[in-house]
Parts: sequence; structure tokens; C-alpha cells
Amino acid sequence: MMRYVIVPSALLILLILISASTNYGASARTEMVKVMTESNQIGNPIWTLGKPDDSDLEFGKESAAPISYTVSSGEQQQETWSSVPQGLNKSLNPTLSINYALAEIPEYGVHFRVKILDAHKSVPQMAVFSNNLLSGIIQIAGVGGTTSAYEYKKLYELYIPKEQLQLGNNVLKLSAEGCLSCKADENKFLWWKWDYLSLDALAAPAEEPIHGRYVESGTKVSNLSFYYDQGAVRHLPYVLKWLGIAYSGNVMRVDCATDVKEGCSAIKPYYETLRDYNTQAVALHLHTGNIKLNDDGTLPADAENKLSDYVKQYGSMFQYYEIDNEPGLFNRSKSVNLAIAKWLKTNLPELAPHVKTVAPGWAYAPPYSMRTCRNQNTSGMLRCGDPDGWESDPNQRMELEEMTDLTNGHAYGTSYVNNKDGSFLENMRTFGGAEDGLQKLMLNTEYGTSDSHKDPVEYGAAEPHAAVFDRIMRAHIGYADMFMQHAAFYPEYALFEPGIDLNTQNPAQMQIHKNSSEEDTRVGVMRRLNLAYATHGKPLVYEISNKPELSDKLVYFRGVDTSTLPALPGSGGKSDKILLNFVNFESSPQTIQVKVTMPEAAIYEGERFGAGDTYESARSYLSGLQADPELNFKETLGPGEAVQYILSRADGVRKVAPTWIQAKPAQHHAIELSWKESEVAQSYDILRKSGGSESSYEVIAEQVQGTEFVDTSTVIGNQYEYQIKLSGTNEVSQPASATATDSVALDRKDWEVTSSSGKPQGAIDGNIYSRWDTGVAQAPGQFYQVDMKTPTTINRIRLRSEGSPNDYPRKYEVYVSTDGYTWSQPIATGSGSSILDINFSPTYARFVKIIQTMKAGNYWSIHDLQIYG
Repeated sequence: MMRYVIVPSALLILLILISASTNYGASARTEMVKVMTESNQIGNPIWTLGKPDDSDLEFGKESAAPISYTVSSGEQQQETWSSVPQGLNKSLNPTLSINYALAEIPEYGVHFRVKILDAHKSVPQMAVFSNNLLSGIIQIAGVGGTTSAYEYKKLYELYIPKEQLQLGNNVLKLSAEGCLSCKADENKFLWWKWDYLSLDALAAPAEEPIHGRYVESGTKVSNLSFYYDQGAVRHLPYVLKWLGIAYSGNVMRVDCATDVKEGCSAIKPYYETLRDYNTQAVALHLHTGNIKLNDDGTLPADAENKLSDYVKQYGSMFQYYEIDNEPGLFNRSKSVNLAIAKWLKTNLPELAPHVKTVAPGWAYAPPYSMRTCRNQNTSGMLRCGDPDGWESDPNQRMELEEMTDLTNGHAYGTSYVNNKDGSFLENMRTFGGAEDGLQKLMLNTEYGTSDSHKDPVEYGAAEPHAAVFDRIMRAHIGYADMFMQHAAFYPEYALFEPGIDLNTQNPAQMQIHKNSSEEDTRVGVMRRLNLAYATHGKPLVYEISNKPELSDKLVYFRGVDTSTLPALPGSGGKSDKILLNFVNFESSPQTIQVKVTMPEAAIYEGERFGAGDTYESARSYLSGLQADPELNFKETLGPGEAVQYILSRADGVRKVAPTWIQAKPAQHHAIELSWKESEVAQSYDILRKSGGSESSYEVIAEQVQGTEFVDTSTVIGNQYEYQIKLSGTNEVSQPASATATDSVALDRKDWEVTSSSGKPQGAIDGNIYSRWDTGVAQAPGQFYQVDMKTPTTINRIRLRSEGSPNDYPRKYEVYVSTDGYTWSQPIATGSGSSILDINFSPTYARFVKIIQTMKAGNYWSIHDLQIYG
């Protein structure tokens, strides 16, 4: 008898251990499947259509109509199923309804399986309805429409709860579905062929509501692209929760590299935050571009020490280590990659035995003659890696695959199905095809779309920017095991508005990045798919209350108890949250009413995340939810909208004071306060004192919503100290203080900057490690100009160049203008220094120009420019 397994995070780790053999052929995959079947969840078979023989010849041909098939009592002995099609095609036979009878309802629900032999590269979706209610949507990967020499075959699985079954006649309907905003143009591409289909009773309660495949999702949260600093730590919980990643054992990339100065300044609290939100980490630390191997091919002592120190310090906090990032594209050495993999294979069993290694994030860069690559040296030898083009050769990639536990492969736009350099097709070239998915578990450390990517025109998407991101993420659900969107704040590819120093932004004001007028966004897509496929735990019993309204509608509910998930390897991360997810895959608003059986009869409370362009507008807090043990919910979801509740028992919720309190002077002598939310807070009280330590705090505001407050009742020159109190409790934050002033740093968000040469944006990007420079020695007439867009009164300019301490202006003059044409006489002149404060009388201006007036051998550089007023 076939047996069933639901694969929680710990079992995935076990599977990775088993797959770490150097044999990645069928035997390794068979061994993995053998382990998966030992959980013994499947009971009696209900029906099987077809034979598991990797052939569809026993089925009939497609017919241009929906098909209904009734399972007979002698189904198991059949040799042919001529009235069952070989698959579905939305343009010809879009649905198959399978009628079958149940003399009794299986106590623990049923398990549906379908083995796919081939499908179109467009990622067709198989919606599965049990008695007209959506049980799930299987995302199907395939190579149809490509020139791949290899087939991708995959067994997909789906949990169907007993509440969707009935005594007597039942109907399981399979339907071919397209993208959310796509038109009928896409229909002809939405096809697949199958080997067999089966339905079995579960013999024990399911441990996971398996939805096609068990997948884990994530992204990367770093400040100014590369910095794991306090700003990144502050934003991390907000991103994890808003995207639906938190608490389920999902995975995030953490690439704090040795070549980025101060790149790892807050890496310990960063890893601790991931642990606290039950999230795994993929580490990448050692910069490979400047490593010269020893004569025997081993890592030099400096590289070994850096790697060893990092693993010793933080190895207990991450679960995976990635060998390198796009080594061919960045002109890296295969030998260095192999040496790192060998060192990890030798030393991890002692230093961090739970950590698994991940092949480099392949970009499949061809030889330099076919495509230029970065980081060329001065020798004149142009190449994409050493040896040139090695990353594009599956045989050379296999050398790394044989040394690592998981495979990798980066993808953008629709590149994953490119006939050359497509991560999906290239992995099949490496491993010689896929009999039941890829022969190694795949952890993809970068996928995504840029602001310029659009869905292929032949699919007819009304919202092509959102559709192409939706398609690439669904593709990874179809063939990858773990996958991470490129980066939450990276320009062009961002989920949230990029280009902001996270050390200065209140995370609650984090805003969704929109690159077009489309309604759907990358955040909207990611939330929808994360909530449907990447929240894990023991499924909760539920019943849809408005069944007639949701008949044959693509509206999905997923409720899980995360306390059943095993602790994360190494960090020991755990969760006790109840996650309730409501997802609308329809292009029209839908209302869903659900009665959920909670784990215990108790009062629950927690967060709700729904529609909203900012974190603060998307989040709300609910309390007093009395479960007996059922709870009733009603959600009206917009097109493509997803809502998540993150709940805990009220008597187990710890009231915690707000943290990360910041107080800073603002214009008109006000003081701006911001703080990291207390997850249990519904409102806050603001306490203030002035006049030194002898004075006492007074309440200046009560029941404040949100995590910001502006105190305008201040006097210039006075220092004020503040605390934030959780309303209705005695929980009070640590203090923060600021002095009221009439000179504060102005907001640079809308500034436009120009200069005599170079790239002026580097001086106002908030990154003290980037800069603007002249590119040549200092000479009279070089200038840097700011258009503040709005005229305002200013009184000070600060130029910082400590990162290039000898590049300060030897002599300078400052001019201002209100229109950019008529300029003042110099309002300030002087000699420079690496931290240069230029003070002058209050002046009304829109434009500010700083002119360098003396010769010197150094460049003139500005790492940071700020204007005060």
C-alpha cells in the first residue's frame, strides 16, 4: 500500500541530509522518497485513474468539452481509461469532474495525488474542487514550449479536509486556470499531461495541509542594499509578518559579506530576530573575489580564519551556507568555490553539524565572448569566471553539486525557462532530467522581477508587471523547494519603497513599491502566494458557512497551528501562533465566511494583516476573540487580496513595552518620536519630562494610534526626555531625549542634485560608505548643486568625507538661489575638513551650490551632504 507523508521543516532537513550523497541519480531520489513514506499517513485507497508507468497512453484523447467521469467499483483492475483525457487544456477540455461514492466519510480527510508528465512553461494552474469548494490550486512546472532535451515529471499532492466530503456521491473537479489578470489569449498555453491520478483516505490526522508541494518562501532585508545594521534589524519583523513569512519555518537570505565595510554590524541581533520569528537563514559571508589559493588548492589562512570565525560565532543561528553568488557573472574562480565547499564539508560536522551547504547562486554566465561580465582584472584577460564560462557548463557545475547538499539557480522575469541560462532548464541539464522533481532539493537564493519586466504579450495580461512576478513565483512553487525574492528594498526589484536609510525610517511607515498604475503589486502577489503555499503547521478543522456563494470560486482558506512544527535546527526557533489565511484568486471581490475550530476553548487575540499601502494601514490588532472552541470569521476580499490573522491565547500573551524609541528635533522646534511596535498594543500613552533628572514625567498624550508622535509644545533650547507607555498597563519604554532647536536636517527625499562631474546621488543616498567625487584632482570651478524643490529657510550645511579623509575641499564658496538662474553673492566661504560644518545666517533659498576654489592633488569627495533649517 502506498503511504502518505506531510513534510514539515524538520523532515525537510532530514531529507537534505539524506540527499547529500555524491550520487544524484534515481537512487538518491528513491532513497528520499523511501524516507518520506515512512510516516504512514495514507490509509485505504478510494480510487486510482491510470497506471504509474510514466505514460498517458491508457487515457483517451482530448475532446473539446468539459468531461465527467464516474469511478466504477472495478476501477483498480482497469487497464485503460479511454473516457478520461490524457490531461487538461483550457482551450479544449478545461475541466474533468470525477464522480465517486463514499459509504462513510474518512475521519481524517483524503489525499489527492497527480503525477504530471509534461506541461507548458507558462505554469498552468490546476484548481481542485471537492463538491464545489476549492481545496487548492496546484502550480504545475513544465518544459512545453522550450527546446529542453529533458522532461520534467513531478508528483503533486493535495490535502482535502473531511469537511469538504459528503456521504454518497462526491465530485472532485479539476480545472485549468490562468493568471489573475490574463485574458483568453493565455488559454491555449494552459495544458498538462498526466501519468495517473489517485485519491486515498488518510489513516491519521494530517500534520500539514500539503498544497501541491511543501515549499518555503522568503526574501532579503538589508539596509541600503548591503548592510545588516540596526535599521535592517528594526524592519525585519515588520517585513516577515506583512509578507506572511513569519512563524512557519520559512527561510531568508543573509549575505553579510566580508568585502562590505560595516556590512555585518548588527548581524547577531539580526539572526536572533529570525530565530524569534521561527525563520531559517541562508548565510553567505566569505567574499571570493580576492582569494588566492595555496599551492595545494586549499584556502589561504586568512580566508579559513574568516570562515571559521563566522561559523563559530553565528553557525548556531543559521541553517544553510551558500558557497558563492553568481560566480561566473562576477568573474570568480571555480577552484576557489570548490575549496570553500571542501572546507565546509570537512569542518561543519564539528563546528555546526546542522548546517547544510548550498551550491552557488548560479547565473549560468557564458564565456566572455558571448556576454560581458563584471570585475575584470587589469591583466587584459577578459573572462566570465576562471576558467572562462565555467558557470554555463553543467559538467563543471556538477563538481560543485557533488560537494554540496542543495542546488541553487537565480532567475528574473521569465529567464527560468530560457533555453540557455534558465535556472529551471539548466538544473535539468546538470542532473539529466527530473523523474519526480529535481534530484536535489533546490534552494533558490534570488528570484524576482524588475520595474521593467513584463509578462510575455502572448499571455494577454491586463497587468503585465504584476503578472510576470506572479508567474515566476508560481513557477518556483512548482519546481523549487525554497526560494527567496531578490531583496525587499533593492532598487528596481524592491517590494517596498527603496532608497531610504532604514536607520531613519519608522518601519510602520514602510510603503509598498508601485512601479505602475496596476492594482496588483509584488507585495500583493507575494502575500497571496505565501499565505496559500508557505504557511505551515497542523491544519485546523474548519467549515465554510457560505458554500453556495463560493461554489466553484477560487477562494482559499488555510488555518494552521504552528506549535506542532519542530524546532529549527541550530537556533531552536519555535512558534505557538495560530495562522488563519484567507486568499482570493478571483479577479472580482469575494466574501468568505468560515467557522474555525481553534486548538482550545479560550480567548484569543492578535494581529490582522489585510489591504493597505503602508504597514500601519495594513495592520490592526484584535482582542477578546472568544472560542468555544469555534470562532467565526467573515472576510470580504478584493481581487487577488489576502488576509492573515496571527493569533495567540490571550492568557499567554505577554504585555511588552515598546522598544527602539527615537526622539529627534524637527522643524519649528518640534520633536518627532517613533518606536518599534509592541505587538500586543492597541494604543500608547506619551510621557515627557524636562528640566533634568529631578523633574517627573507627565502624560502629554493618551491613546495614540500608530508608532509616531510629534510634540509641538516645546521651547527652543530645552531638552526633553520621553517614554512610551502601553495604554492600560504599567509597561513603559526606556527613555529617549532630544533638544528642541530651530536647525534640523531637511528631508532629502525629493531633492535633485547635479555636479561638475561624477554621480552626485552618492552624496545624499543615506549611505556613508558611498560617495560622490570629482574623479579628478581638485581644481577651481568644480561644483555640487542641490535643488530642494521647495524654497525654505536654511542656516547650515554639513559635508562628511571621513571615508576619504583627504578628499575634503581645500577652499569653498556657497551660493544660493530661489529660481536656479539668479544667484546670490557667497553666503559662506572657508577651508574644508573631513567633517565640515558651514554655518551662516538664516537664508531663504531653493537652490544651493558649493564651489571648490583651490587646486589640490586629491579628488573632492562627499560621502554625505545635509542641509539644515
